[in-house]
Amino acid sequence: MEHLFDSALIHRNREQAARNAKADAGFLLDIVATELAERLAVVERRFEQAVELHGMDGRTAKACFETGRIAHIHRVETSDTFAQPGETITPSPIEHLPLSEQSVNLLLSPMALHLANDMPGLLIQMRRALKPDGLLLAAVPGAGTLAELRDVLLSAEVDVSGGASPRVMPFADVRDMGSLLQRAGFALPVVDTEDYTVRYDSILPLMRDLKAMGMANPLLARSRKPLNRTIFMRAAELYNERYSDPDGRIRATFSIIYISGWAPHESQPKPLKRGSARVSLADALNAIDQKE
Repeated sequence: MEHLFDSALIHRNREQAARNAKADAGFLLDIVATELAERLAVVERRFEQAVELHGMDGRTAKACFETGRIAHIHRVETSDTFAQPGETITPSPIEHLPLSEQSVNLLLSPMALHLANDMPGLLIQMRRALKPDGLLLAAVPGAGTLAELRDVLLSAEVDVSGGASPRVMPFADVRDMGSLLQRAGFALPVVDTEDYTVRYDSILPLMRDLKAMGMANPLLARSRKPLNRTIFMRAAELYNERYSDPDGRIRATFSIIYISGWAPHESQPKPLKRGSARVSLADALNAIDQKE
């Protein structure tokens, strides 16, 4: 499989973000942690063994544990850099799940699944790690995320240098995520999107926040040359022209795809077998016509 992302750079970016944590740059993780906890809270069951996968500082694990739906929870991260005081975590790369087959009841994946070069393969690992009737809850940035930034960086580079390099990574489409869940063998898949708009004084604090989140450009095809001042200033100018509000502040969109899927179990609802319907569609339509 051809790799799209520089996995070593992703690990370095995330670990640097963890070491230099900025409280106000964690707003996306706050949003995701709250949303995943709310979705877990409405599931009428208790999960004995849960694992949070690559959740940075563990705020999703904490929020979900506080719902009372989890008996025990453990965290997996790329290194001990992410461990909180007194906490033991299991180090593992994003693309490798250090879990035995059918070993856990619940997997939480907040904002990391999209960083895998082999997302289908990682989803299969997740499904295999779940016990029958186990649940995956995940959140990933979707198409539309940072669309404004992508637009102005490409336009600015073309204006100044006549060419452009990808400066913002591509993000998944919600329909593709549903298909990937089914291909990985998950039952009862549910995929939906929430859009969040964050406003900034200028492009500079937006770029700083992305770095503080560990979301710097990880593409293997990226230009190794940093944006020069002329391109950056042109991008800032275009951002103000195209995506600013009347008060002068600019908008940045984060489109988050929320995912749930169950490891198959005989107790789960199943579609009727083909041809098992007792009333034909034609008969049903005739009945409606007669009533009218």
